[in-house]
Amino acid sequence: MFSTWQVVIVEKLKSVSMLTLNRPKVLNSINLPLVSRVAELYEEWEKDEHVKCILTKGAGRVFSAGGDLRMFYSIGKRDESWKEVVYKKYWLDYHIHTFKKPIVAFWHGLVMGGGAGLTVACKFRIATEKTIFSLPEAAIGYHTDCAASYYLPRLKGHFGTYLAITGARLTGAEVFVSGLATHFVPSQSLLDVEKRLVALDTGDVNAIKSTIDEFSIIPELDQQSVLNRLDLVEKIFSKDSIEEITAVLLAEMEDAHDEWLKDAAKALKRSSPLGLKQTFRSVSEGRNRTLADCLRVEYRVTLNALRATISNDFYEGMRATVIEKDNSPTWNPATLPEVTSEKLDLVFQPFKEEDELQLPAEGKIPRWGGKYEHSQIR
Repeated sequence: MFSTWQVVIVEKLKSVSMLTLNRPKVLNSINLPLVSRVAELYEEWEKDEHVKCILTKGAGRVFSAGGDLRMFYSIGKRDESWKEVVYKKYWLDYHIHTFKKPIVAFWHGLVMGGGAGLTVACKFRIATEKTIFSLPEAAIGYHTDCAASYYLPRLKGHFGTYLAITGARLTGAEVFVSGLATHFVPSQSLLDVEKRLVALDTGDVNAIKSTIDEFSIIPELDQQSVLNRLDLVEKIFSKDSIEEITAVLLAEMEDAHDEWLKDAAKALKRSSPLGLKQTFRSVSEGRNRTLADCLRVEYRVTLNALRATISNDFYEGMRATVIEKDNSPTWNPATLPEVTSEKLDLVFQPFKEEDELQLPAEGKIPRWGGKYEHSQIR
């Protein structure tokens, strides 16, 4: 059975449901219709005893480039209609992290930001030689969200901090070796994996894993891969502040002629000081937070970024990279020292209870309760 619903394609194949993000002309970027439909489908499929396994992929040559920044920029500060898509996305991310049936994600092509958030908690995540994984939010005055403050600090050491504040791009091999992906499958075999999983017709995790294992290989890392520099990553990115990280990074550059060091330094230099500091704080504090608390904090930071509570940097970042594409943003605050703890506290401080993201984490709300439509936030 095959059906379409606007920006999502749905195929029901025996007990396997296939979900395809279907906005290929805009790199499957996430907007309100897409996130609303995906949330409806996941709720339906978790409750449906006839659905045993879910496969998800992106139409075209990418999985997803993340949130639709043009949508956010076009709404701007004239009203807060963007609140609905933010709320629904984080609410959905929580339910994907806690989903009760196996989901297999095909990470072919770009996997960025909110696109990663849709799938990073899936039971199986398949990378290929064409996978590019990146979280570039800090660079544009934003922060790593969609549960990134939960899963990044749970990677080895402070590798997640490195990814968050540099926005570095990982290859498919690096995504696999770092543990972000569970499998690496050559792209020419993806369709065969898909067919086998449909034919398998089961929700048995071990059987699904064994099937994917048949196609999976151990990729070789490039000699220049960051994963061959984890000791150096730890030495630099385990520090207690962005200022300290920058100082150690520059000191290392004086002692070694390493392009990787130069690339990391350039990334920090061109990024929004606010984006760097709020991302660093979010990821650092996320190390000791629950999934639900990470998402609640991210929700506050996102709404304050869109409200320009202390800075217009997110809009300036979107303008410079997506709208006018001059790649010449003017940040305000312009330097790291100007982003004070007091300013950051304004971004992170809790909302009134009725304005917070409502999640069924503490048992006070039913499993699929807390929907935007039923909240007091509207």
